[in-house]
Parts: sequence; C-alpha cells; structure tokens
Amino acid sequence: MRLLLVADTHLPKRAKELPAQVWDEVAKADVVVHAGDWVDVETLDALEARSARLIGVYGNNDGPELRKRLPEVARETLEGVRLAVVHETGDAKGRAARCDALYPDVDVLIFGHSHIPWDTVTPGGLRLLNPGSPTDRRRQPFCTYQTAEIRDGRLDSVELHELPRRG
Repeated sequence: MRLLLVADTHLPKRAKELPAQVWDEVAKADVVVHAGDWVDVETLDALEARSARLIGVYGNNDGPELRKRLPEVARETLEGVRLAVVHETGDAKGRAARCDALYPDVDVLIFGHSHIPWDTVTPGGLRLLNPGSPTDRRRQPFCTYQTAEIRDGRLDSVELHELPRRG
C-alpha cells in the first residue's frame, strides 16, 4: 500500500495550487494523508475527488467549513499499521514523551504545523512523521512531502521528497 503524506498546503495563500509533482503522487497513492492547514475547501474537494482514499484532519488555520468536514484527530488501521493524524503536537522539545503519552495505541503519528520535515521514533516505539509543506517552505531549504509503503503490517520506505523552487 502506497501512502502520500502532505500537510500545511495553505492554499491559495502560500501558492495558487498544489505542485504537479504532488498531483502525480496523488494518482499513484492508495491513501493520501493530509495533516491539516488546508485553508481552502477547494483543496479538500480536489483531493477527495482525485484520491483513491483520503485521510485528513483540520489545522489551526482551517475555518468552520473545513472543521465541519474533518476531525481534529483521525485514526485508521491500514493493513495492520495503526495510524493517527493530527495537525499540532506542540513544541519539538518534549514531543516524543508527549506523543507516547497521548497516542499509546498507535504505530505511526503523522502531524504538520511546523512546516519542518520530521522522521523519528520515540522511546515508546511510535514513529513520528511530518511531511513539511509542499507549498510553503518557511525557513526550510525546500518545500517537501513524504511517501511511504505499508508492507507485511509494517511502515516501510519512508521517503522525503524535495520540490523544485518556484521561479
């Protein structure tokens, strides 16, 4: 099972549209995960229409219409992998312990908010993933997203993808 992980798209404020490379990944993915801060409903509608399956949550910049349609936390089991998605996990300092305490029955937690790519494992064995942002790099060198595979009940082949800088 192929996953595409995105967050913090902030459309149309940070970019007019998702990059073509991200849409290509949407077409290849069995599941698209969006960890919040969509900002516009059109992005949700487009991803719902073009994704084989979409798991999404709202973020702190998402208004009432997105909050009506999306949960704050999504939990799914995909081929035996227990996944949770949330926008915010708080400060990087203490994140591992906080997430271990808040998500004890989860294998993988996907989050956004910081626009900083993240891939670590907590002392409790929880995999923490933040795909960064495909549209707003902030102080990062590149806009980013992640892909991953689920094989034999395990998350595998997590890869961070850097997008070319916009002219």
